[in-house]
Amino acid sequence: MPELPEVETSLRGIAPHLTGRRVVRLVARERRLRWPVTEQVDAAVAGRRIEAVTRRAKYLLLHLPPGALILHLGMSGSLRVLPAETPPGVHDHIDLVLEDGRCLRLRDPRRFGSLHWAEPPVEAHPLLARLGPEPLSPGLDGAYLHRLSRGRRASVKTFIMDSHVVVGVGNIYASEALFRAGIHPHRPAGRVALPRYEGLAASIKTVLTAAIAEGGTSLRDFVQEDGRPGYFAQALRVYGRAGQPCPGCGEPVRQQRIGQRSSFYCPRCQR
Repeated sequence: MPELPEVETSLRGIAPHLTGRRVVRLVARERRLRWPVTEQVDAAVAGRRIEAVTRRAKYLLLHLPPGALILHLGMSGSLRVLPAETPPGVHDHIDLVLEDGRCLRLRDPRRFGSLHWAEPPVEAHPLLARLGPEPLSPGLDGAYLHRLSRGRRASVKTFIMDSHVVVGVGNIYASEALFRAGIHPHRPAGRVALPRYEGLAASIKTVLTAAIAEGGTSLRDFVQEDGRPGYFAQALRVYGRAGQPCPGCGEPVRQQRIGQRSSFYCPRCQR
């Protein structure tokens, strides 16, 4: 699934082409995404100007005052800005046609993406209302994580992947941040001390910042907005490296299922 750096990369790719453009119409060739794309969305966006494109967690927000389109890429979604007359592929389900003759096209082979219209206040929409702070914002620090973790028995990896705690720390980046912070992913969240949470918060920011700079991680279904894969995969230290030497101590990296997700860690460096 595209994670926060991949979504941020998509945002930076499409925003210059959309901001300030008026929407002529929405073309839905397939409305059966994760949730049906209703005709209310079509009517809400037609004729409105895109004033800004932002991101909240893994959601892209196209601001068309007074409301906004909320777009999620799901597991396999990707976006292109193309001439509107470009013939669609079999998985090209949604076009947002712009006044300049181009369109924003959503391709989603698995149809797990979603598209919603949010009335103001946009941040009160059910998909956004209960989200935790952005990981690169001042709202995420060690004191915040330490305070929320008290009494929690769930693993620290599960804890930081909870979008109600902090958004955008997906499986890959959680494994990498915990390795950099020297924390075993299976350790109960409530048993991690404040100084270690301070290190973890810093590691989350470092990993995500680096991944964004490299265009995200090269997953099977994700490419950048221009079709090129992300390159952060070349910098992964433990994720996907089971059995290979730890870059810190040489001990073989181990793999373990935590919360139904594969986790990778060094048994010597992470405690």
